[in-house]
Amino acid sequence: MGLVKKLSLALFSAGVMVAATAAQAMAVSLEFDSQIGSPGFAPGQLFVTQGITVDDATGNVLVSNGRGLNPDGSFNPALGNRVDVFTADGAYLRSISSGRQGRGEGLDEPADLKFSPTNGNLYVGDVFNSEIDVYDRQGNFVKSFAQFGGPVPDRIFFGPGGMSFDKNGNLYITDFSSDYIQVYDKNDNLVRTIGSNGSAPGQFIGPAGISVSPVSGNLFVADQYNNRIQVLTPEGEFISAFGGPGTGPGQFAQPIGVEVDEEENVYVADSQNSRVQVFDKNGNFLTSYGQPARTATGEIVPPPTAGPIANPIDLTPGVFNWTAGAHYDKGKLYVGDFFQGRVQVLNVVKDGATKVPEPASLLGLGLLGIGATATTLRKKQQKATSA
Repeated sequence: MGLVKKLSLALFSAGVMVAATAAQAMAVSLEFDSQIGSPGFAPGQLFVTQGITVDDATGNVLVSNGRGLNPDGSFNPALGNRVDVFTADGAYLRSISSGRQGRGEGLDEPADLKFSPTNGNLYVGDVFNSEIDVYDRQGNFVKSFAQFGGPVPDRIFFGPGGMSFDKNGNLYITDFSSDYIQVYDKNDNLVRTIGSNGSAPGQFIGPAGISVSPVSGNLFVADQYNNRIQVLTPEGEFISAFGGPGTGPGQFAQPIGVEVDEEENVYVADSQNSRVQVFDKNGNFLTSYGQPARTATGEIVPPPTAGPIANPIDLTPGVFNWTAGAHYDKGKLYVGDFFQGRVQVLNVVKDGATKVPEPASLLGLGLLGIGATATTLRKKQQKATSA
């Protein structure tokens, strides 16, 4: 049993904090490389960038492009509701799909994106149509499948959250409203679910991003409203958890995207803290990158209240207005700048083994140790949103 698992289980029983220790881990840093897309509604412009993936066959970058609404709040199929395709250098090529409400072909808020390792098709989380849409590599619609939970009070989104394939083509999808993970075989048949609603180990409140480790096959899940990352076996058995609410190293304000690399480093899009945090596989904090956009007077720019793009925006490298989708590919981390209509591409620099401290906030595992309730978490969410 690993160090973090022992500590988390002990804290869950006793509800106490423990002192930080030091652990051997790889030193990782993130450096800005480039930007893909710009904020707006024209071809090649982006808003609400929730999903990102890379086509290994071409090197093209695919980005989910938000949900268009009319001024009165009604659905506008002509704005967003598509997957935009860019070259690795950021040149816009084309779009996949278009807006439509109802099951079948067409999107109503595309979210996470993944290519199947077995059939090569593109799988797109269709949030408000509550399904997964499948397209071939040329962008032709193949089929839709799956069904997810509907609206839940105090949650902006519902339906499918994150997706991740394992090496055998099994697909793990977080059901954001039902608070569990759906598991499909390589033929897209539902075979089981993992988890339930709550804050205990193996339970979720708003499971968002998910990543199957390419090393161990373990599941790393962004438990959004519990402000933690949970680690599970492929069968869904709880291994460990790390995080807690806050702004310090190793703490989260609604983590959304999560990715795991070939050395089992964990990259977390810490959404409302407008940054990316990096951990080793045991939850030891390694580094953080990013800062929130600010006004001329130094105040943090809030999420937009009208329209999907913040005002003002700051497209300086490393500045975000919420981080959302994340994707790791061959030494680069792609991060959605949620309300600033772009993807920031970061180089992942690995400097070998070094002594890295484990913050007490990580080992404390506050949400496991002191049993925060769903009501408390939702109050924190409302307060953070209104801040």
